[in-house]
Amino acid sequence: MEPSSTEGGAEETLLKNHPPGLPHKVILKHGQELEEEQEELAEHQPLEQEDLNFERWKRRPLPKRTLHQKIDDIKTYLWNAETNEFMGRSGKSWSLILLFYAALYTFLAAMFGGCMFCLMWSISPYHPTFNDRVMPPGMTMAPHLEGHEIAFNASDRKSWKKYARSMDEYLRPYNDGAQERKNIRCTQDRYFMQDDLEESAERKACQFKRSWLGECSGLQDPHYGYSQGRPCILLRMNRILGYLPGQGKAVNVTCGVKKGPPEALGEIQFFPKSIFEMKYYPYYGKLRHTNYSAPVMAVRFAGVQYDSHIVVQCKLNGKGIINDSPTDRYLGSVSFSLDVGA
Repeated sequence: MEPSSTEGGAEETLLKNHPPGLPHKVILKHGQELEEEQEELAEHQPLEQEDLNFERWKRRPLPKRTLHQKIDDIKTYLWNAETNEFMGRSGKSWSLILLFYAALYTFLAAMFGGCMFCLMWSISPYHPTFNDRVMPPGMTMAPHLEGHEIAFNASDRKSWKKYARSMDEYLRPYNDGAQERKNIRCTQDRYFMQDDLEESAERKACQFKRSWLGECSGLQDPHYGYSQGRPCILLRMNRILGYLPGQGKAVNVTCGVKKGPPEALGEIQFFPKSIFEMKYYPYYGKLRHTNYSAPVMAVRFAGVQYDSHIVVQCKLNGKGIINDSPTDRYLGSVSFSLDVGA
């Protein structure tokens, strides 16, 4: 009998006996895919009841360890005598990691030091390396204790004593003896230019004596007029390195009422003058202008009315000066409230 006839007979026998639900490919391939098909069918069988018990699949909690066991674990972590490891690392491992970090931080320190050296080498300690423009100066005042507010009663010593003490501290560097020792007397009415000296050479500074402030110097009246209801304040232009205020003409100061009745301010007196003289400029910085004393202007309100709350504004006036900035109220001016009681 030929092989083909034998195979054909076997196939016919299987086709007769196989269930109607099974695919024919299982029979045609001599039953090799029968097991695979049965496994696929088994996967789609409904779950048994005990398979639906999810409590079986929950992670069981680890048994609690006693304090003695925890201490033993820590001791083993710190030093494992069996493996000769300290904190989980051998001596070789610790040596390599320490060597790596030592090299890393040495490199970072050297790079930082090199950057700082280049920076310090490229800049000058005496003047800015790059300055595209010079801002106009602002103005400060004294006394400046509780904001820009001066309120006191002339008959109450405690109410104005703090202002007189603040004025004393402010004017101490301007004492006549100190100015005569440190600075020179200047008589010229022009800028005191000293650019011809070496960059590091110390610049001379002009004297500004406290006695020049007259009735607001504190020498004649140690109360600076506060006990009489005629207070004094001090004004000073902010120092700007290399700045020439007024561009060839002295900058003057004016004071007036900003809020309140204008007649309440009364007479205003300026000491020594109502201008900042040009001989005190330019300023060459702290390192070169060691003894520099910025000029001070004293303003005395000799006729202010009692119990009149007013806001006073003093302005710098000169070429290149800005005193009406809407964003910076201290640029070229200073404002303060003045309330004098009897």
